[in-house]
Amino acid sequence: MPKMKTHRGLAKRVKVTGSGRLRRRSPNLNHILEKKSSKRKRRLTGESDIAKSDERSIRTRLGK
Repeated sequence: MPKMKTHRGLAKRVKVTGSGRLRRRSPNLNHILEKKSSKRKRRLTGESDIAKSDERSIRTRLGK
């Protein structure tokens, strides 16, 4: 059985921290920003944790 390949699209969106937690960037902050309020854009900056229910499948796809 060959090695499982890393899901490259997911690898670009999710980062594993030094302590092993999964972090991702908030969506909706790439384009069409003119109509979004400053408050909303500010809230979307930064990173957040991945939901516990999704963690197992994401780690499998990342090969970790």
